[in-house]
Amino acid sequence: MQKPNNLIKFVFIILLKANMNLTISKVSVLALSLALFSCSEAKKEENKTYTPEEIAQETQKANAFFDRAFDRDVDMSPMRQSILGIKKDYDKWDDISDAFEQKKLELTKNYLDSLKQINVDALDEQGKISYRLFENDLKERIDMFKWRFHEYPVNQMGGLHTEIPVFLINIHTVENKKEAEDYISRLQKVDALFAQLLDNLKQSEVKNVIPPKFVFPYVLNDCKNVISGAPFEKGKAAGTILEDITAKVNKLNDVDEAGKKELIKKAEDALLSSVKPAYEKLIAYWTELEKKATTDDGAWKFPEGDAFYDAALKQTTTTDLTADQIHELGLKEVARIHDEMRVIMKKVNFKSDNLKEFFDFMRTDKQFYYPNTAEGKEAYRVKAVQIIDSMKGKLDGLFITKPKADCVVMPVEAFREKSAGGAFYEEPAIDGSRPGRYYINLYNMADQAIYQMEALAYHEGIPGHHMQIAIAQELQSVPKFRKFGGNTAYVEGWALYSELVPKELGFYSDPYSDFGRLAMELFRAARLVVDTGIHRKKWSREKALAYFNENTPNPEGDNKKEIERYIVWPSQATGYKIGMIKILELRENAKKKLAGKFDIREFHDVVLTSGPVPMNVLEEMVNAWVDKKMK
Repeated sequence: MQKPNNLIKFVFIILLKANMNLTISKVSVLALSLALFSCSEAKKEENKTYTPEEIAQETQKANAFFDRAFDRDVDMSPMRQSILGIKKDYDKWDDISDAFEQKKLELTKNYLDSLKQINVDALDEQGKISYRLFENDLKERIDMFKWRFHEYPVNQMGGLHTEIPVFLINIHTVENKKEAEDYISRLQKVDALFAQLLDNLKQSEVKNVIPPKFVFPYVLNDCKNVISGAPFEKGKAAGTILEDITAKVNKLNDVDEAGKKELIKKAEDALLSSVKPAYEKLIAYWTELEKKATTDDGAWKFPEGDAFYDAALKQTTTTDLTADQIHELGLKEVARIHDEMRVIMKKVNFKSDNLKEFFDFMRTDKQFYYPNTAEGKEAYRVKAVQIIDSMKGKLDGLFITKPKADCVVMPVEAFREKSAGGAFYEEPAIDGSRPGRYYINLYNMADQAIYQMEALAYHEGIPGHHMQIAIAQELQSVPKFRKFGGNTAYVEGWALYSELVPKELGFYSDPYSDFGRLAMELFRAARLVVDTGIHRKKWSREKALAYFNENTPNPEGDNKKEIERYIVWPSQATGYKIGMIKILELRENAKKKLAGKFDIREFHDVVLTSGPVPMNVLEEMVNAWVDKKMK
């Protein structure tokens, strides 16, 4: 799972907002944009033929512009720098103020203006794609700017309240004394960061963009968990953050014992003087805001809610499909998958031909779930590692290009496992210092069916998110923005497609496991129905839950979490099935045209080696590959 943008991603929404505590006047923004592209204005000449040297030169200039723009955006975001393994502003947080967002908007507009200096006709094919993607991205940023307060920056799925400890634990590595001091400096600045967060929440409140009531207990619980334990509570074991910084400091080789104790004492002081008051202020505000919350769940309740949801759907799916069209597509896909499930029912000799009874059996029979004990959780983790390792041995038959970065399996940390999603992926550091991570939530084993283990591992790990994201990050032939961007339809569409691919290699040999694959696809098809149902057709959370319970075999607890996710992330869940459908359609068309010339490895290379692209651009790229092979 990857929240848009997409990091991408594809990891944290807030981490992908390129910010920093800088002052940029309109004059300096314009100067910056001109400096980013320091060549004479290129004038297009109709019907001109360009030499290979001219094409190479113009493409090089364009790519240099794209890379400098990307680097400038990253330079404005200390947190994104850290995610990418860059330790330049290692002691800072992002600037998330609206004033800074306004200045970034001016920079975006000037980037767009600077594009006019590029002669598109003189670019090579990849250069033309880069130009088109860069331009589209800038226009989308500008178009979506008006909706920046139509989101929930704090919710049960994430936000700074949980991202701060996650970031410090998983992203902020400590290899020397300076990096330990940077960690402490970040702790000292949490209060100031949360002051900006509160300002943003209050601006959303003024617009009456307030999360539904169910969100509030989750957030309050997570906040209280972060500031529990030592040093917040005397006599208690170390809290999550203190435990992390203590362990990291104690491993240092460039600090003596006295120095380590001093660093840990400074961290404790920062936790008490900055982190604790920051969370207490957020808790106080959140407690008061809860009094204004209602049980209305959909984006339709926002000012211009329908227009916002239409814009969100377009951004997520990269198509012009309407909410009604997506809803109907979901209903058709649910019916198709139900029919395939009935075939498996017969294969396992189920006692009746009633699909709902089979769903109940899959939900409740103990053979499909590990016990909710330490031993059961470890057994699941070990099995997940085996699944990933087994697929690693099959990659040569599927891919020409493979990533250098490894993929490891990690349980979700205890402090956030109660509210976090069931599984998700975190991309590797570009310097190789951190592998890709497939996180599995083992809080409640009743929510992690054994028969879905294979499909889940293929989706989040290999050949899913890890292959797509790690390959993109390691590309050498495209500008940086294409390596680290992404849209939900492409990123999640690939991951869902990756659940099907192993079946074609002989995996899912257990019919129940194959049923699990179908159950995962069914889940994504039902999302098309429910997301549009909630945000356009005014479905209640209860109606959405009833639909899932009736039409999918997933445990009710799992369904409840998913529906709550769709509510706080309007449109995001629709990208999975829309993207998968398009990738499969392109593959089947290519197979039909190429017949014996079709090579699955080459197809995957076309899909993965240009970075994340919108669905219409992917279609053009695949068609061009097919045409070339047919000559």
